[in-house]
Amino acid sequence: MPELPEVEHVVRALRRAVLGRQILAVEIRLAKLISPTSTSIFNRKLKNSRIESIGRRGKYILIELETTDALPNSRATAPQVLAVHLRMTGQFRVLAPDDPLPPHAHAIFYLDDERRLVFRDQRQFGVMKLMARSQLGKTKGIKELAPEPFSDDFSIAYLKETFARSRRTLKTLLLDQTRVLGLGNIYAAEALFRARINPFKIASELSSRRVERLHQAIRDVLRAAVSGNSSRRINLENPDGFSYGEAFGKVWQVYEREGEPCFKCGTRIRRLTHAGRSTYWCPKCQKR
Repeated sequence: MPELPEVEHVVRALRRAVLGRQILAVEIRLAKLISPTSTSIFNRKLKNSRIESIGRRGKYILIELETTDALPNSRATAPQVLAVHLRMTGQFRVLAPDDPLPPHAHAIFYLDDERRLVFRDQRQFGVMKLMARSQLGKTKGIKELAPEPFSDDFSIAYLKETFARSRRTLKTLLLDQTRVLGLGNIYAAEALFRARINPFKIASELSSRRVERLHQAIRDVLRAAVSGNSSRRINLENPDGFSYGEAFGKVWQVYEREGEPCFKCGTRIRRLTHAGRSTYWCPKCQKR
């Protein structure tokens, strides 16, 4: 599943490809993608809308739209936001007029330059929510999210308070987007390794010094992934799509390195299934 850095790079790729374009029409081929909104209402609200900005909240891609009725002297209606969650296999593609549709194409946005913005999702877990911009912070799934990891609200004090209230293991707590935002299985493992903290330690038992170290590690590992050159590998016009593993795998220090030597001490990396997910750690650098 794409994590915050990957979603950020998709946002940047979308900006390069479709920012400022007008949506002439929409074709929804999988009704549950936009549920509970009907396809007719969804199409009507997006017709003739212009893509004004593309951002992100957590792992949600936020496409802000201004809509007119396409008549002379018409005025824009209230701004709308299309919130998209890729989940496990969701991808955007940009197609030229003669390009064939890829498999599992569930939403097709016809643009004013004759191209098509296509959302495809093999496992059909992706979600699209259309709402007024004023309702974004009140929308279920978004309103519960923790502070953005690079914001002032995600402070050391916030993290200390969050950990102090929880008897969960650090690994499971870090995956909870309502407590710590943006970390999935990969970057939770990487942040804990950078901070030299065992993933199975109880959150409330972590010392203040280690909380500070983990806070810095979370920001460092996300910043490194977001600021790298990996975004160049995400080309929405590439018919072969892109692989998150190819784009980001080279920076992993423990994730998917079971049995390989630790880059710091040489001890073999271990893996254990914990809460249904693979957890990787160095038993020497991250002593329990």
